[in-house]
Order: sequence, then structure tokens, then C-alpha cells
Amino acid sequence: MANTVDSEAVLVERNGPTLTITINRPHRKNALDNAAWSGLLDALRKAAAPDIRVVVITGAGSDFCAGADLSGDRGEAHPLERMRWINEIAQTLHDMPKPVIAKVRGVAVGAGWNLALVCDFVVASQQARFSQIFARRGLSVDFGGTWLLPRKVGMLQAKRLALLGDFIDADEALDLGLATWVKPEEELDQFVDELADRLAQGPPAALAQTKAMLHAGAHQSFAEALANEARAQTVNFATDAPAALEAFRTKSTPKFAGEWLVR
Repeated sequence: MANTVDSEAVLVERNGPTLTITINRPHRKNALDNAAWSGLLDALRKAAAPDIRVVVITGAGSDFCAGADLSGDRGEAHPLERMRWINEIAQTLHDMPKPVIAKVRGVAVGAGWNLALVCDFVVASQQARFSQIFARRGLSVDFGGTWLLPRKVGMLQAKRLALLGDFIDADEALDLGLATWVKPEEELDQFVDELADRLAQGPPAALAQTKAMLHAGAHQSFAEALANEARAQTVNFATDAPAALEAFRTKSTPKFAGEWLVR
């Protein structure tokens, strides 16, 4: 059920198997203060519920996220302790076993852009703008950007984006592989809804294993990847693969429950 209290920094709305997390600080371009960081972590923990199949992250109003709110009260904790707390949010999102979609309109800058990049899909409006703005604020890149950018665009482009902090538009983000799709503003919501529905109908155990193996593959040998694939398929044979096989035989649409069939 939707939480509609405007004063809350993060809203969580459930629509069937899809959980939408909305950063709700449009007056600050959805920049993240302590309350928003905390709300985001709580929302990601709620998304771990087994009946949630897909997560959508977006921002209220006309922007996605302007990164950390540097004007807010950062509390009395040591800065390193605070960064470890924020890193827990990034790690939780990265390790999410279900598909996560970033729906981006307006600005996605600093940690806000990296929040989108750590998701599995980035669907941007044609008006979206992106920047690794850290250097302009006297900061180095955080929220996983130093790990994400070189893997997505290569080291030379990563250095350009990170060291200069220039803004790029949605089309350049798409060309660089930093957006999955770019859509007209009026089509963005419907496209993301349809994408979430499609993913929610997929085999949850198989998708979770594929996502985990893709993440691990960059650090493994070919032989290790093959061994992981073999183990994953063994799990699938006793989970959703039988439903897919039966649907193929009967020329029907499979319904994937993600349940372990061996008793």
C-alpha cells in the first residue's frame, strides 16, 4: 500500500509483485539527507520480501536525485562511519537478488547518478541529465562510482566523467552504455510499468542466479563461470524449468512460482 505522507523522505508503494521506491524531496531535487538515506535503506530491506519480484527506484517531481544533500545536518558521527553507513545502502542495492529499474527524469548527479548505475536497468527520459559532479564540490567519487564507471565505459571515459564532472545528456548516456533506454517524457512511466511487469513474470530463481553470476563473472576464470552456471541450472531444473517445459509442450504461457519442487 502506498505511503502518501508528503513529509516522509522516501515513499514506498506496492503494486502486485513490483515495489516502487520514490525519493520524496522534490524541493531539493531529491538530494539525499540523513532521513532519505535511512528511508532508502529501510525500503531496500523491505524489497527483500520473497513476494516482491521487481524494484523500481525513482524521484518525486521532475528530478531523479541530486546526490547527497551537502547543506543538511550530517550528525555527529565520524565522516568515515557515515560513509560506511551510506556504503551499506550501495552494497544492499548491488546485492539485491531481483531486478532493479532506475526510472530517471531530470537530473541524476553525484551519488544520485551512481544510485541509478548500480541498478540493473536505467530508463531515462529524453530530458534527463547526468554528472559525476563530485570534483566540482571538492570531493572524490563515491557510492560505487569508481567501481561502476570503468566497468561500464572503460577507463578513459570513466576518467573524463569523474575528473571533469561535466554534464551529459540522455543520448550520450545511451551511447556510452550508461542508460539502457531513453524514452520521451510522456512514455516513460508506461514503459517502466511494462518492463517491470515483464520482469515480474520471469522465473525469479533463475533471474537471481543469472544476475549474481554476471556480477561475479568479471572476477572469475572461464572455468569458474562454467561451474557456477552448472550449479545454477541444477537449481533451475528443480524450480521453474519444468513449468517452462510444460508450457512449451502445451503452447501456453508459463507461470513461474520460484518454488523448490523437490520434497
